[in-house]
Amino acid sequence: MVIELLTSHASVRRYKDEPITKETVTELVRAGQHAASSHFVQACSVIYVTDTEKRGQLAELSKNRRQFYTAGAVLVFCMDYNRLSHAARLHGREIDFSVAENVLVGTIDVGLFAQNVAIAAESKGYGICYIGGVRNAIEEISEVLDLPKGVVPLFGMSIGVPNEANGVKPRLPVEAVLHENSYDEEKYATILPVYDEIIKEYYATRDSNQKESTWTEQMADFLEKPRRLDIKTFLEKQGFLFK
Repeated sequence: MVIELLTSHASVRRYKDEPITKETVTELVRAGQHAASSHFVQACSVIYVTDTEKRGQLAELSKNRRQFYTAGAVLVFCMDYNRLSHAARLHGREIDFSVAENVLVGTIDVGLFAQNVAIAAESKGYGICYIGGVRNAIEEISEVLDLPKGVVPLFGMSIGVPNEANGVKPRLPVEAVLHENSYDEEKYATILPVYDEIIKEYYATRDSNQKESTWTEQMADFLEKPRRLDIKTFLEKQGFLFK
């Protein structure tokens, strides 16, 4: 049952006009808290955005108007070392979270936390969509949400009653990601062209947002040039200096 739920995931971007109660959101976030956490630092905070004006600002800044305006609930997941600073001060100490390892620990904590929330929401029949567009305006969105030093918004999540039924996008074959004993890159010459054809057929047959490009073409376009260069500057401003 759990595996079926996990393998049936598809992003939902159109929602019915049905709100989600704060009690339900609290239940979902509590489920998120039970994700694994490196050294139990629990370096995640969630901003539950109910203010209409702030929702609108997030919608425009992230360029995800449909999700933010129509979702039953909107969450922004943040890496949070501010709370850990407060914990240290209870003992008269100051922490140094400027090393790159802490960025990795924080982002992994947030990713695990959010995926628990997503699975919990889908188990209750809701649809979700991760919104990485939050990082397109990371400093402006931080100001909208009054985020202090040590807190970084990594992505948003819209949650709601689905108003669409999307097919599950074909993933890479498990052989592409599962290596036994050592890393095998020779198999990609065979696996990737076959996967390209699968993705091309999927895009051609789905009901909306049809594309002609293959997966490898999309990845080349996406990764050819650096993106979101302002994030490093913002992280440094927030105290992550990559020592």
